[in-house]
Amino acid sequence: MPIRLIIVDDHPIVRDGLRGIFAGDDEIEVVGEAADGPEALAVALRTSPDVVLLDLRMPKMNGSEVIRRLREQTPGIRVLVLTTFDDDTDVLPAIEQGATGYLLKDTPRTELRRAVLAAARGETVLSPAVAGILVQRARTPEQRTVSPRELEILALIARGATNREIAANLFITEATVKTHLLHVFAKLGVNDRAAAVAAAYERGLLKPSSDPGHA
Repeated sequence: MPIRLIIVDDHPIVRDGLRGIFAGDDEIEVVGEAADGPEALAVALRTSPDVVLLDLRMPKMNGSEVIRRLREQTPGIRVLVLTTFDDDTDVLPAIEQGATGYLLKDTPRTELRRAVLAAARGETVLSPAVAGILVQRARTPEQRTVSPRELEILALIARGATNREIAANLFITEATVKTHLLHVFAKLGVNDRAAAVAAAYERGLLKPSSDPGHA
């Protein structure tokens, strides 16, 4: 039985090109396409794919949020990111949300095909550039600095603000708040909001006297 694949990209010409790569393939069958995150979730529900080939930056919902929802909606689904972006602000959230692999769009078609087959088996597939980012992050955890925007978000969390309230306060989306939080958790070596705030106070990033929420 061939691997069931859906292609998610907001550019029709890219979807056509990717579909062409797998046309006539005995081992991989393209069972659906989507142009944005919500459509991807709907197509995945309808077609029950084994692997989702996903662009990261699309309208309506960012890639890491799509990955999270796909994995919640269909446990066991494999998400293979295929994008032009290889900086850590894109790579890390995608990996943290459970992407099985992360490839760049200059990947040769033979390697892309092998990556889909490997992802279906649950194997991690990373382009050399992305692997380098992850190795560098693993080697230099202490050099991760919390950005001014991340500090703003930490201060608001310390005051008890929800993601929705933070988004409204800073004029950003809730998805962006979640992405910043993932970065903060990674930088501080914690797994939740309370631990992040505690670690921020411990390291002097937040000062209780300057927090009006605790006046």
